[in-house]
Formats: sequence, C-alpha cells, structure tokens
Amino acid sequence: MCDDPRCTHATTRFSLSRRTLLAAGAGSALMGGFAATGIASAFAQDAAARPNAIGPDEALKRLVDGNARYAGDTMQNRDFSAGRAARAGAQYPIAGLVSCADSRVAPEYAFDQGPGELFVVRLAGNFVDDHGLASLEYGVAVLGLPLIMVLGHSNCGAVAATMKVLKEKTKLPGHMPLLIEAIKPAIDLAQKSKAENPLDAAIAENVRYNVRRLTEAKPIVAKAVADGKVKVVGGVYDIATGKVAMV
Repeated sequence: MCDDPRCTHATTRFSLSRRTLLAAGAGSALMGGFAATGIASAFAQDAAARPNAIGPDEALKRLVDGNARYAGDTMQNRDFSAGRAARAGAQYPIAGLVSCADSRVAPEYAFDQGPGELFVVRLAGNFVDDHGLASLEYGVAVLGLPLIMVLGHSNCGAVAATMKVLKEKTKLPGHMPLLIEAIKPAIDLAQKSKAENPLDAAIAENVRYNVRRLTEAKPIVAKAVADGKVKVVGGVYDIATGKVAMV
C-alpha cells in the first residue's frame, strides 16, 4: 500500500477515468440499443413501404370498424399469439392511443386490433404529460403513426375524484395530487357549461382538452398535424356497451 499522496491522487484519477469510460460505454450501448430496436431501421426504410403507411382517415376508419365488431361480438382478433414471430423484428402501429389506466378499458379489444397495431400510452385520467408526449413523438417521428386518439371512458374514477377534491378542497396522499393538477383545467372548462350530467361533461371535456394539447404540441406532433400526416381525435368508451363515441 502506498502512503504517498500522489498515489492516492493517481488511484482516484484512475477510478474516475474508469467510471467515465464505463458511463460512456453504457451510453453508447443505450444509443446502440435504440438504433437496433427502431430508430435507425425506421429511418432507413422507405416510409411509403411501411405496412402502416396509410392516411389518418383510413386509420380512423379501421378503429371505428373494429369497435363496431367488438361491440357486436364479431371480433376478428381472438388469437393474440398468432404472428408473434413475425412481429419480433419491427412494429408498425396504425394509431397511437392516450388511454386511461382503468383495468376495464383494453384498447386492443375495444378496437379489435391485434398486437403491434396500437401504440398505447396509459395513465389514470388519460391526460398528456411530458413523458407521454415524448412517447407519442417517438410514435409519430419514428414509427410513422398516422393517427392519435385520446380515449376517455364512462364513469372515470380519476375525473370523478378530481371533481370531488376540487369541490371539497381535500388533499390526496402521495403523488395523487399530480393527477388532480393535470385534470383540473378540463374540469374548470366543463363547469362553465352547467351540464345536466357534470361527470359526463367533464369526461368529454378532458378528452377535448388533451386533443387540443396534442394538436398544438410543438415541434413534432403539431408539425405533423399541420402537414396533414397525422390527425388527433377524441373518443369516449362506454364500459357497459363497449361502444366508442367520438367527441
């Protein structure tokens, strides 16, 4: 063991250098992983040759038709294991979904779409935050999404809880106040309408509010919308009937 301060300095410098190299290696591995799993291959492939190279209206029609099949119990996608090997190399979703985390809402079933056809961002209250937006930007810029739908649902507990907290001025524990903060703007807008059913109005307004947010989300989504490459729409899923009503 060396007692010379210079030895200590040298050891520390070596340790820091090694740590820096390891960090750089991890960063390179991460970027390499990104390239291997989608970004590089997506840009290398001719966009027009992708299976999801369809217009926004066609994508929406597929969702509407799929929902009609689901509600009518005539689903085409009943075996979700079919095509598993073929999907291993890439994904070509026809739509991005901002959906509530409610366990009763399953977008692939509701729209009768198989694995790999929907790019879903889920959290309680189906609102758009920075992390969800980043995911959708990836979907638009890299995966070529032609459509994004904000999907609310009947009897949404997150919206109902927000209304209750705002009315009674209570405080929720943990990180749940972040949900209230995110949903509050839509509640404020809905209250101005003085609707007969305040909860239904708030659920619909929450969808519309987040559709507007996405439509105006610069730089990626807003430009894709302006260029006509992407459309952002909203819908409300009725848990009892399985039907989605556009709003």
